[in-house]
Amino acid sequence: MKILVINGPNLNMLGIREPEIYGRATYSDLVELISAEAERLGIDVSFFQSNHEGAIVDAIQGAYGTADGIVINPAAYTHTSVALLDAVKAVGIPTVEVHISDPDLRDEFRKISYIRQACVATVKGKGFDGYLEALRILKNLK
Repeated sequence: MKILVINGPNLNMLGIREPEIYGRATYSDLVELISAEAERLGIDVSFFQSNHEGAIVDAIQGAYGTADGIVINPAAYTHTSVALLDAVKAVGIPTVEVHISDPDLRDEFRKISYIRQACVATVKGKGFDGYLEALRILKNLK
C-alpha cells in the first residue's frame, strides 16, 4: 500500500509556529513519526509539503495511479480552497483530512472545511497522533 502525506501552508514551521497550539515538535519530527508507523503497518509512505495551493493540487493529481491513499492536512486551505476539494474528487483516491489542532474550537471561520466532503474521514485535535490514526484508517479500507 502506498500513501501520500500532504501538508499545506506553514506546517514546515512546526516547532516555531504558535507552539501553544501546535507544540514544539518540528516538521522533521512529524515525518519521522509517520515513517515509523508506516513501516510498522507495512505501508510505503511519501511526503509533500507546500505553501502554494497549486503545488498541492499538482501533488494530488500526481498521486493518481500511484497512491492508494492520501493523508492531507490542508492547513489554512481547508477553509478557502475549492481547488483542493475538486482535485481530491477528480482523482478518486481515498483521502483522510487531518488537523493537529481542532479547528472547530478555534476561530469561527475555521469551522468550514471545503475538502471534508471529498474525504473518507477527518481526524482533528489529536496532535501528531492524528496522522497515525489516518494511516490506520486508510490501511483498514483495503
